Amino acid sequence: MQPIGAHMSIAGGLDLAFSRAAKIGCTAVQIFTKNANRWQGKPISEAAACSFRAAWRQSGIAPVIAHDSYLINLAAPEKEKWQKSILALVGEMERCSLLGIPWLVIHPGAHVGSGEASGLQRIGAALRIVFDQAPSQVGILLENTAGSGTMLGARFAHLAEIMNQVPAGRFGVCLDTCHAFAADYDLSTAAGYDATMGELQNEIGCEKVMAFHLNDSKKGIGCRVDRHEHIGQGAIGEEGFRLLMRDDRFSAIPKILETPKGEDDGFDFMNLATLRRLAGEEEA
Repeated sequence: MQPIGAHMSIAGGLDLAFSRAAKIGCTAVQIFTKNANRWQGKPISEAAACSFRAAWRQSGIAPVIAHDSYLINLAAPEKEKWQKSILALVGEMERCSLLGIPWLVIHPGAHVGSGEASGLQRIGAALRIVFDQAPSQVGILLENTAGSGTMLGARFAHLAEIMNQVPAGRFGVCLDTCHAFAADYDLSTAAGYDATMGELQNEIGCEKVMAFHLNDSKKGIGCRVDRHEHIGQGAIGEEGFRLLMRDDRFSAIPKILETPKGEDDGFDFMNLATLRRLAGEEEA
């Protein structure tokens, strides 16, 4: 079975994410290590870290990744916000190190009207500092974006440029299906899927994909709007997810839902079942 799961709540304790994940049948998990809408987080005690690692071992869940704070903007033109974002990202990587989480997903950033070229240069400069200061056992997964507003990262070429600016960076890619579709990558047909993966291979290399966010899109292709829908019920449709779930290049890569969760995470259970059906696991 492929490693698939969902972003799970850490309410009440980081370790509780695993019991919630096990309840709906996850074999992979994504978490925030702190409140995603605050700069600072409660320090992780040694006891909390031990409880997290123990719950992880007992759960049988293999891939666990984390997502950074929504406030971080490495492309910020304001020096104070840029420096604050660097410090916050280093802090997030230190939290991952304490928990044993190897990858942290980040959004590249928004140039806030200063232009793509300047924004991408600031991201590269920020990440050179981050990798120099952060724990070496934690890497960064650059997530593609829908491209709304001044957000960078909608094109695979943006992610490639960022990585090329930081030769010593410990990078991978987290490919979000809704974001890609909204950014005009057509994942809904076989021809569009092949073209998308062809561009990904040419710009970055498919082997750099270390995680997926699996989300259907409420809006149409090229809309630049990030609105997640249940798997197969949006504009991408079941065919796009069937193609991805049966792509042997990505069979061992963790695939994480960020779809609406519903009461008691019931919608996660529904979407995981859909993904397993599309993967053909029920047939096997």
